Amino acid sequence: MGRANRHKDLSYGSPLFQEKLNWSFGLWGFAIFMSASLSFSIWVALGLLPTIIATVLLIILLALAANSSALKITVTKGWLIVGPAAIQRAYIHNFQPLGNDEFRRARGVDSDPASYLQIRFWIKGAIKISLRDPEDKTPYWLVSTNRADQLAKVLSVAEH
Repeated sequence: MGRANRHKDLSYGSPLFQEKLNWSFGLWGFAIFMSASLSFSIWVALGLLPTIIATVLLIILLALAANSSALKITVTKGWLIVGPAAIQRAYIHNFQPLGNDEFRRARGVDSDPASYLQIRFWIKGAIKISLRDPEDKTPYWLVSTNRADQLAKVLSVAEH
């Protein structure tokens, strides 16, 4: 799974569907609040110069964390690419958009340890994509998405 599943030449074709899941405003607010608290603590203990240095480092770390945790979903004519993994659409057996409660159960008590998960806790919707690949024992992918119905509609198109 993962990078090993990527097609060798990385030419998947033009996208039929794309979505990028970035941090929510609430998550940004929490991260900034925590960073400001740390900066304030440094200011009280060490003074202004260490606080400025720490604040700049915290801003850089927040930007890196937000960028590295963003999830990109792309569907082309023959491929589904989710994060670092790609699978040919011919191996997609079934898919089901999940609401918040179904998503909670699918990533919790109903989960399969062999499944491929690309979930983000700040996203409330998801899609469960069942696979039928004889060379891969992964039963399904569970993917966070804000547009599960639209993704399901694109995946249901017969041209793949």
